[in-house]
Amino acid sequence: MAVDKAAKRKAKQEAKQRKRDERKARRANRKPSVLLKEFWNLPNMLTLARIAVIPVFVWFTYDADPMYSLLAALIFTLAAVTDVVDGFLARRWNMITVVGKLMDPLADKLIVMAALVMMTRLGRIPAWVVIVLLSREFIVTGLRQIAASEGMVIAAGQEGKWKTSLQLTGIIALCVHYVHPIDMLIWQGDIDFNLVGKVMVYLSTAFSVWSAAVYFKAFLQMLSKRGGPAEAAPS
Repeated sequence: MAVDKAAKRKAKQEAKQRKRDERKARRANRKPSVLLKEFWNLPNMLTLARIAVIPVFVWFTYDADPMYSLLAALIFTLAAVTDVVDGFLARRWNMITVVGKLMDPLADKLIVMAALVMMTRLGRIPAWVVIVLLSREFIVTGLRQIAASEGMVIAAGQEGKWKTSLQLTGIIALCVHYVHPIDMLIWQGDIDFNLVGKVMVYLSTAFSVWSAAVYFKAFLQMLSKRGGPAEAAPS
Protein backbone atom coordinates (compact mmCIF):
# COMPACT_ATOMS: atom_id res chain seq x y z
CA MET A 1 0.00 0.00 0.00
CA ALA A 2 2.77 2.39 0.92
CA VAL A 3 4.47 1.65 -2.39
CA ASP A 4 1.22 2.37 -4.30
CA LYS A 5 0.73 5.74 -2.52
CA ALA A 6 4.30 6.75 -3.23
CA ALA A 7 3.88 5.80 -6.88
CA LYS A 8 0.64 7.80 -7.15
CA ARG A 9 2.28 10.87 -5.58
CA LYS A 10 5.20 10.53 -7.96
CA ALA A 11 2.85 10.21 -10.93
CA LYS A 12 0.92 13.32 -9.85
CA GLN A 13 4.13 15.29 -9.42
CA GLU A 14 5.35 14.19 -12.83
CA ALA A 15 2.00 15.13 -14.40
CA LYS A 16 2.16 18.60 -12.78
CA GLN A 17 5.73 19.03 -13.95
CA ARG A 18 4.75 18.08 -17.51
CA LYS A 19 1.96 20.66 -17.46
CA ARG A 20 4.36 23.33 -16.20
CA ASP A 21 6.85 22.42 -18.91
CA GLU A 22 4.12 22.58 -21.56
CA ARG A 23 3.01 26.04 -20.37
CA LYS A 24 6.61 27.26 -20.45
CA ALA A 25 7.07 25.86 -23.95
CA ARG A 26 3.86 27.56 -25.16
CA ARG A 27 4.95 30.89 -23.68
CA ALA A 28 8.40 30.53 -25.24
CA ASN A 29 6.96 29.74 -28.67
CA ARG A 30 4.24 32.38 -28.54
CA LYS A 31 4.82 35.22 -30.95
CA PRO A 32 4.89 38.74 -29.46
CA SER A 33 1.78 40.81 -30.05
CA VAL A 34 1.74 43.52 -32.69
CA LEU A 35 1.52 46.24 -30.02
CA LEU A 36 4.53 44.81 -28.20
CA LYS A 37 6.55 44.86 -31.43
CA GLU A 38 5.52 48.47 -32.06
CA PHE A 39 6.89 49.56 -28.69
CA TRP A 40 10.40 48.53 -29.63
CA ASN A 41 11.02 50.53 -32.76
CA LEU A 42 13.30 53.56 -32.49
CA PRO A 43 10.70 56.35 -32.97
CA ASN A 44 8.47 54.92 -30.22
CA MET A 45 11.44 54.38 -27.90
CA LEU A 46 12.33 58.06 -28.32
CA THR A 47 8.73 58.93 -27.44
CA LEU A 48 8.88 56.75 -24.31
CA ALA A 49 12.20 58.39 -23.40
CA ARG A 50 10.46 61.80 -23.41
CA ILE A 51 7.98 60.48 -20.87
CA ALA A 52 10.72 58.86 -18.79
CA VAL A 53 12.69 62.12 -18.37
CA ILE A 54 9.70 64.03 -16.95
CA PRO A 55 10.53 63.12 -13.29
CA VAL A 56 14.14 64.22 -13.89
CA PHE A 57 12.95 67.49 -15.39
CA VAL A 58 10.61 68.11 -12.44
CA TRP A 59 13.43 67.37 -9.99
CA PHE A 60 15.73 69.94 -11.63
CA THR A 61 12.98 72.58 -11.60
CA TYR A 62 12.03 71.96 -7.98
CA ASP A 63 14.80 74.05 -6.39
CA ALA A 64 15.65 75.88 -9.61
CA ASP A 65 18.99 77.48 -8.82
CA PRO A 66 20.83 78.84 -11.87
CA MET A 67 22.63 75.58 -12.65
CA TYR A 68 19.57 73.38 -12.19
CA SER A 69 17.52 75.81 -14.27
CA LEU A 70 19.97 75.48 -17.15
CA LEU A 71 19.89 71.68 -16.87
CA ALA A 72 16.09 71.71 -16.86
CA ALA A 73 16.12 73.88 -19.99
CA LEU A 74 18.56 71.46 -21.62
CA ILE A 75 16.34 68.45 -20.83
CA PHE A 76 13.27 70.20 -22.19
CA THR A 77 15.17 71.24 -25.34
CA LEU A 78 16.30 67.65 -25.93
CA ALA A 79 12.73 66.45 -25.46
CA ALA A 80 11.51 68.97 -28.04
CA VAL A 81 14.23 67.88 -30.48
CA THR A 82 13.39 64.17 -30.06
CA ASP A 83 9.75 65.04 -30.82
CA VAL A 84 10.84 66.28 -34.24
CA VAL A 85 13.29 63.41 -34.75
CA ASP A 86 10.92 60.56 -33.89
CA GLY A 87 8.24 61.96 -36.21
CA PHE A 88 10.77 62.31 -39.03
CA LEU A 89 12.10 58.77 -38.53
CA ALA A 90 8.62 57.28 -38.31
CA ARG A 91 7.69 58.82 -41.66
CA ARG A 92 11.06 58.15 -43.29
CA TRP A 93 11.21 54.49 -42.24
CA ASN A 94 7.47 53.89 -42.62
CA MET A 95 7.12 53.11 -38.90
CA ILE A 96 3.90 54.99 -38.20
CA THR A 97 2.15 52.76 -35.65
CA VAL A 98 -0.95 52.76 -33.46
CA VAL A 99 1.27 53.03 -30.38
CA GLY A 100 3.11 55.99 -31.87
CA LYS A 101 -0.10 57.80 -32.76
CA LEU A 102 -1.22 57.46 -29.14
CA MET A 103 2.04 58.01 -27.28
CA ASP A 104 3.57 60.86 -29.31
CA PRO A 105 0.92 63.53 -28.58
CA LEU A 106 0.54 62.17 -25.05
CA ALA A 107 4.27 62.56 -24.36
CA ASP A 108 4.21 66.12 -25.71
CA LYS A 109 1.27 67.12 -23.55
CA LEU A 110 2.68 65.47 -20.41
CA ILE A 111 6.05 67.22 -20.51
CA VAL A 112 4.53 70.59 -21.48
CA MET A 113 1.97 70.27 -18.70
CA ALA A 114 4.70 69.37 -16.19
CA ALA A 115 6.77 72.36 -17.30
CA LEU A 116 3.86 74.83 -17.10
CA VAL A 117 2.84 73.59 -13.64
CA MET A 118 6.41 73.87 -12.34
CA MET A 119 6.82 77.35 -13.83
CA THR A 120 3.64 78.40 -12.02
CA ARG A 121 4.91 76.89 -8.78
CA LEU A 122 8.13 78.91 -9.12
CA GLY A 123 6.17 82.09 -9.84
CA ARG A 124 7.69 82.48 -13.27
CA ILE A 125 4.33 82.65 -15.05
CA PRO A 126 0.77 83.47 -13.89
CA ALA A 127 -1.59 80.59 -13.17
CA TRP A 128 -4.29 81.94 -15.51
CA VAL A 129 -1.99 81.47 -18.51
CA VAL A 130 -1.52 77.80 -17.63
CA ILE A 131 -5.27 77.38 -17.16
CA VAL A 132 -5.97 78.86 -20.61
CA LEU A 133 -3.30 76.74 -22.31
CA LEU A 134 -4.35 73.48 -20.67
CA SER A 135 -8.04 74.19 -21.26
CA ARG A 136 -7.31 74.75 -24.94
CA GLU A 137 -5.54 71.38 -25.15
CA PHE A 138 -8.46 69.55 -23.50
CA ILE A 139 -11.02 71.26 -25.77
CA VAL A 140 -9.13 70.59 -29.01
CA THR A 141 -8.36 67.00 -27.99
CA GLY A 142 -12.04 66.42 -27.27
CA LEU A 143 -13.03 67.88 -30.63
CA ARG A 144 -10.47 65.69 -32.39
CA GLN A 145 -11.87 62.58 -30.73
CA ILE A 146 -15.41 63.49 -31.74
CA ALA A 147 -14.28 64.25 -35.30
CA ALA A 148 -12.35 60.97 -35.53
CA SER A 149 -15.36 59.01 -34.28
CA GLU A 150 -17.36 60.57 -37.14
CA GLY A 151 -14.67 59.81 -39.69
CA MET A 152 -13.64 63.43 -40.07
CA VAL A 153 -10.04 64.63 -40.31
CA ILE A 154 -9.35 68.29 -39.57
CA ALA A 155 -5.83 69.36 -40.49
CA ALA A 156 -3.87 71.55 -38.10
CA GLY A 157 -3.62 75.16 -39.23
CA GLN A 158 -0.56 77.37 -39.40
CA GLU A 159 -1.65 79.21 -36.26
CA GLY A 160 -1.42 75.95 -34.31
CA LYS A 161 2.16 75.45 -35.50
CA TRP A 162 3.04 79.00 -34.44
CA LYS A 163 1.47 78.29 -31.06
CA THR A 164 3.61 75.21 -30.56
CA SER A 165 6.84 76.94 -31.63
CA LEU A 166 6.27 79.97 -29.39
CA GLN A 167 5.17 77.81 -26.47
CA LEU A 168 8.21 75.52 -26.57
CA THR A 169 10.63 78.42 -26.99
CA GLY A 170 8.95 80.32 -24.16
CA ILE A 171 9.09 77.35 -21.79
CA ILE A 172 12.79 76.86 -22.50
CA ALA A 173 13.46 80.53 -21.73
CA LEU A 174 11.36 80.32 -18.55
CA CYS A 175 13.35 77.28 -17.45
CA VAL A 176 16.59 79.25 -17.83
CA HIS A 177 14.88 82.18 -16.02
CA TYR A 178 17.93 84.09 -14.82
CA VAL A 179 19.81 86.96 -16.47
CA HIS A 180 22.79 85.62 -18.41
CA PRO A 181 25.38 87.45 -20.47
CA ILE A 182 25.27 86.52 -24.14
CA ASP A 183 28.28 87.12 -26.40
CA MET A 184 27.54 86.86 -30.11
CA LEU A 185 29.67 87.91 -33.03
CA ILE A 186 27.51 90.93 -33.82
CA TRP A 187 26.04 91.67 -30.38
CA GLN A 188 26.77 91.10 -26.72
CA GLY A 189 24.84 91.90 -23.57
CA ASP A 190 22.70 90.57 -20.74
CA ILE A 191 19.41 88.80 -21.50
CA ASP A 192 16.58 88.42 -19.00
CA PHE A 193 15.38 84.94 -19.97
CA ASN A 194 12.36 85.14 -17.69
CA LEU A 195 11.10 88.23 -19.53
CA VAL A 196 11.76 86.61 -22.91
CA GLY A 197 9.96 83.47 -21.81
CA LYS A 198 6.92 85.39 -20.56
CA VAL A 199 6.59 87.30 -23.82
CA MET A 200 6.82 84.07 -25.82
CA VAL A 201 4.27 82.25 -23.67
CA TYR A 202 1.86 85.21 -23.76
CA LEU A 203 2.11 85.18 -27.56
CA SER A 204 1.58 81.41 -27.62
CA THR A 205 -1.51 81.88 -25.44
CA ALA A 206 -2.98 84.28 -27.99
CA PHE A 207 -2.20 81.84 -30.81
CA SER A 208 -3.68 79.01 -28.70
CA VAL A 209 -7.02 80.78 -28.39
CA TRP A 210 -6.94 81.71 -32.07
CA SER A 211 -6.11 78.17 -33.23
CA ALA A 212 -8.81 76.69 -30.97
CA ALA A 213 -11.38 79.07 -32.50
CA VAL A 214 -10.23 78.16 -36.04
CA TYR A 215 -10.38 74.47 -35.23
CA PHE A 216 -13.86 74.78 -33.72
CA LYS A 217 -15.05 76.71 -36.79
CA ALA A 218 -13.67 74.01 -39.11
CA PHE A 219 -15.34 71.36 -36.97
CA LEU A 220 -18.74 73.09 -37.24
CA GLN A 221 -18.31 73.54 -41.00
CA MET A 222 -17.60 69.85 -41.48
CA LEU A 223 -20.62 68.95 -39.38
CA SER A 224 -22.84 71.23 -41.44
CA LYS A 225 -21.56 69.68 -44.68
CA ARG A 226 -22.26 66.19 -43.39
CA GLY A 227 -25.80 67.20 -42.54
CA GLY A 228 -26.39 68.89 -45.91
CA PRO A 229 -28.61 67.67 -48.73
CA ALA A 230 -25.69 65.90 -50.45
CA GLU A 231 -25.55 63.41 -47.60
CA ALA A 232 -29.26 63.07 -47.05
CA ALA A 233 -30.59 59.51 -46.95
CA PRO A 234 -32.08 58.31 -50.25
CA SER A 235 -35.88 58.16 -50.39
